[in-house]
Amino acid sequence: MKDYTETIGFLGQWGRFQQIVFFSLIATIMPNGFGAFTLVFLTDTPSHHCLVSGINLTEDWRKSVIPIREVDGKQELSRCSRYRLDVVRNLSAQGYIPGMDVNLTDLEEEGCVDGWSYSKDIYESTIVSEFDLVCSNQWKQPFTSTVFFVGVLLGSFFSGQLSDRYGRKPILFAALALQTVFTFAQVFSGSWIMFLIILFINGLGQMSNFVAALVLGSEVLTGKVRVLYSSLGTCLGFAIGYMILPLLAYFLRDWKSLSLALSLPCVAYIPFWWLMPESPRWLLSQGRVEEAEAIIRTAAKWNKVQAPRIIFEDCGVKKMQTHSKEHYNMKKTLSFPFDFPRFTMIVGYYSLSFNTAQLHENPYISCFISAVVEIPAYISSWLALLYLPRRLSVILTLVFGAVPLYLIQLVPDDLSNLSLALEMLGKYSITTGSSLMFAYTAELYPTVLRNTATGISNTVSRIGSCIAPLLLSLGMYYKYLPHIILGTLAVVAAFAALFLPESFKKPLPETIEQMHRRESTKNKC
Repeated sequence: MKDYTETIGFLGQWGRFQQIVFFSLIATIMPNGFGAFTLVFLTDTPSHHCLVSGINLTEDWRKSVIPIREVDGKQELSRCSRYRLDVVRNLSAQGYIPGMDVNLTDLEEEGCVDGWSYSKDIYESTIVSEFDLVCSNQWKQPFTSTVFFVGVLLGSFFSGQLSDRYGRKPILFAALALQTVFTFAQVFSGSWIMFLIILFINGLGQMSNFVAALVLGSEVLTGKVRVLYSSLGTCLGFAIGYMILPLLAYFLRDWKSLSLALSLPCVAYIPFWWLMPESPRWLLSQGRVEEAEAIIRTAAKWNKVQAPRIIFEDCGVKKMQTHSKEHYNMKKTLSFPFDFPRFTMIVGYYSLSFNTAQLHENPYISCFISAVVEIPAYISSWLALLYLPRRLSVILTLVFGAVPLYLIQLVPDDLSNLSLALEMLGKYSITTGSSLMFAYTAELYPTVLRNTATGISNTVSRIGSCIAPLLLSLGMYYKYLPHIILGTLAVVAAFAALFLPESFKKPLPETIEQMHRRESTKNKC
């Protein structure tokens, strides 16, 4: 049987059919740019202090009822306490002046028993101000993000297996529908628990459509177009969604309006169902030859080329069917040399992304800058996939990511711009590596297992996104501890990458036998 790419070579690589698939799939990936980073705005904590209302106080006492605390060398109002109002009321009624007749440090304090007053300088509302996730409930704020990422992790695992069983296209649109419905449903959350449950289900759809779209495009497109899509195309789709997010958030300052706005565009993907084909490779692996040929003949019409009378030979299809039913232990898709570098890159990506969100005091500008700096990384990833061996590319991105993270701690405090440049260089390199790893994963596994293996590998790496917030919190003990840990992980991952198989300039494996043959070649080397 001829190689699949050779069989459909008469279509060309960049006809009308490929263009529609290319840009349609990129469009379906854009909501993932909204996904995780929406939490930057939904879970941000506005400035706040204890609510003081409904009591008669002089102007001096009203300004002094909240204690002053020193935080990071700055004076600010206490967020979680106030002076006892019954005492303050009596002192105010007797005409005492705070700071003159009364030493404020001698007054007894109490918690925010009447609730909190939240600043609206930046946000009209977030879920923190909506459900009072502050002070004794402050732990709920990072826990909210963790629950979302656990949903992403589980969604990546199950969507891969479902996609290999039921097809790429149904799972892609099911994941989009899940994101749309439950992003919209968040608006109607009446409690934090209800919001948490809906956010978890929303997380199941996040990245599931990314993985399905990545694999579908990798199987439909061929040659340099496939490399362009798997690296630059998919990641630019993500980056565009990422950049749109702060623009929407800037004009929609309350979390409900933002959730609503982010859910509505997904409805526009409904007509894509009739534009998007199923993967002919997957159909052939399932023995559905007529459906695969129908898609290729439609593609030939769109590209205005003549299709041969018989496109796929029966003998070859039977061979693919036999291999598609071959037993394969899915535990073999988990390997330290491959999954640890992916895990390290995801930990680094989310840690540095959320850390660089502090680039500017304005969170909207911070988020936009953090998104824009990824574009050169994605371009570098595309060029690396075109011209460099995969194993070498992974090692280089990890090493060049580790070096600036180690050097940051040597920079004097008065050279903050240099520290920032080093951190951005580390993020650039790690983002380049995590981008090319998506395409690399799709190249290693056969058609019958590609989406399952990609999903499992993505699941393992997504554990990194769950622990990234915890890793950043270690900075309270030593400022550069997160950088040292990330740099060390990158060095170990670079060593593990030495044992990776090579897929550069090799056709996508169709069967498990072809994958084993590639592994045997690697072991002999």
